[in-house]
Amino acid sequence: MPTNVDKFSEIRPYNDQEIQPAIKRVINSDEFMEAILSFRYPKLSKYLSFILKPLLRRYFLYKWSGIDSIDKMQQVVGKYVKYMIDTTTTKFSYSGLEGLDPEKNYLFVSNHRDIAMDPSFVNWALRLENFHTVRIAIGDNLLSKPYVSDLMRMNKSFIVQRSVSGVREMMKSLQTLSDFIFTSLKEDSSIWIAQKEGRAKDGFDKTDPAIIKMFYVHGKKQKVPFPEYIKSLNIVPVAVSYELDPCDQQKARELYEMAESGAYNKSEFEDIESIVSGIMGQKGHVHVSFGKPLEDDYETAEDVATEVDSQIYKNYFLHPSNLIAAEQDVDNISAQDIAAFKARIQAVSPELQETVLKMYANPVGQYMG
Repeated sequence: MPTNVDKFSEIRPYNDQEIQPAIKRVINSDEFMEAILSFRYPKLSKYLSFILKPLLRRYFLYKWSGIDSIDKMQQVVGKYVKYMIDTTTTKFSYSGLEGLDPEKNYLFVSNHRDIAMDPSFVNWALRLENFHTVRIAIGDNLLSKPYVSDLMRMNKSFIVQRSVSGVREMMKSLQTLSDFIFTSLKEDSSIWIAQKEGRAKDGFDKTDPAIIKMFYVHGKKQKVPFPEYIKSLNIVPVAVSYELDPCDQQKARELYEMAESGAYNKSEFEDIESIVSGIMGQKGHVHVSFGKPLEDDYETAEDVATEVDSQIYKNYFLHPSNLIAAEQDVDNISAQDIAAFKARIQAVSPELQETVLKMYANPVGQYMG
């Protein structure tokens, strides 16, 4: 880790020395044990948790006692990711890495469809081509449980503090985040960050210029001109495209209720449930497209956002699900694929079907410009 790491202590990923203490905290967390048991053994956990918890703790102590470094944790996570890909996708593919250098660090600005899976698929493609895995930006709204925060920071995640209030605190948070991203890129790691806060629930991928402005907070403080600073970050747009979205109905429900009543109230564990659904749900074919580094002179954050959007739209991999939903080029799609997707839509609650269809169709419109 960099020598000046202490100023990032509240947001940075854990280092080697912090892995085992974090593992012990997670294993000793009753909430973590209850979450695992209720997911794996929903019926038994209601009556036998007092027996199952000690057994589960012993299991995790056995499995995780030898993990004492970031590299070892990444190996463990890699095994879980491989299992997830083998069991929940029909195909995984990627493109564009031939244009990047494994010895360089990049700021990957990605479209955002799934809380946990987007960076996992990006990392898997990088691993397959012998690139280093990335540090992952994650909002503190997902870290309300201490064990979740520990798990994420053990896996090279750093915290975007969205919950801070007050102008002074917000500016301090932005400066620290911007400085951390720059320091990571210059010293030891690539970065993954979503193009905007929150997932694109409607299928529209749109970069928020505020993200680009956040990148420049550190550069502005150092009095580096905007075009020069942006070039120094090695920004690479990334498009992650799923043939099937395991959370499509959940997203549609939120959009529907917002449209109908102007509000949507999340349940207490909804974010955690979305993470689990995204990991365990069937995804069909998943493709990750890496764009080209931004090397031109961009004068404004809006100019940068426009270029990121352009590359994401152009590189987005259109699956049969997208084309069927948009009623485009269906003559080239097998009758089996058409029937399977239509059956999926029919299984959706009637009031949500149109919203889900639009979710799959919208990337086609973006691609065709």
